[in-house]
Amino acid sequence: MSIQKILAISGKPGLYELKIQTRTGFVAESLLDGKKITVGMRANVSLLSEIAVYTYSEEVRLAEVLKAIATKENDGIAMSHKEDDAKLKAYFREILPEFDEDRVYTSDIKKILNWYNLLQPKGFVSLEALSKEVKEEEAPAAE
Repeated sequence: MSIQKILAISGKPGLYELKIQTRTGFVAESLLDGKKITVGMRANVSLLSEIAVYTYSEEVRLAEVLKAIATKENDGIAMSHKEDDAKLKAYFREILPEFDEDRVYTSDIKKILNWYNLLQPKGFVSLEALSKEVKEEEAPAAE
């Protein structure tokens, strides 16, 4: 399983898996309840594989951040995104010590932890899957 086809759709709760593209948009399936929805081309949609987190030196791909969480938690569930801000920042600093605190907001950390905890039981963020994904992202850059 891969996060290549996982979407965050603005204004919609949770995450969605891209199922098929249509002439006017695409069909996505909710990872929360399994319901399928049609999404138009004008919707604000983000592919998780295209998201990065700011650090002081570079941007780190979300797949690498999720892999760091999976490593820390030994492929288990991460801290709840509902914890207080200080705990969330301390936890995120353990995962990504160099994250840029001026550009990575607590709301971003909450979203990442919520996404991880949504994807983890479904097998999208296991160490094995994310290691393979990070290697695939690095391969085209090495050519």
